[in-house]
Amino acid sequence: MKRKKTMNKNELIEAMAAKTGSTKADASRAVVALTEIIADALKKGDSVSLIGFGTFEVRSRGARTGRNPKTGEELKIAASKIPAFKPGAALKATVNDGR
Repeated sequence: MKRKKTMNKNELIEAMAAKTGSTKADASRAVVALTEIIADALKKGDSVSLIGFGTFEVRSRGARTGRNPKTGEELKIAASKIPAFKPGAALKATVNDGR
């Protein structure tokens, strides 16, 4: 089975610099700015939609009862908000080789 590779932030910056013909410093500023803009929008409860790519949004997770795996003791898990990503149709098609 083929091992999956994970692109880290530095590799993303290098790829962006190569794709845009910009410097790594400029690409780094762009990547940092993009992640900060998305995080700030999500913090305000907004969503960020990039047509063809996908939508970043905040979802609510209700309070629930869980178990401590070591002791089996029940514990209450508080409600929380979680960031989520919903891929767009074009991204899905790209990942699935256009199928």
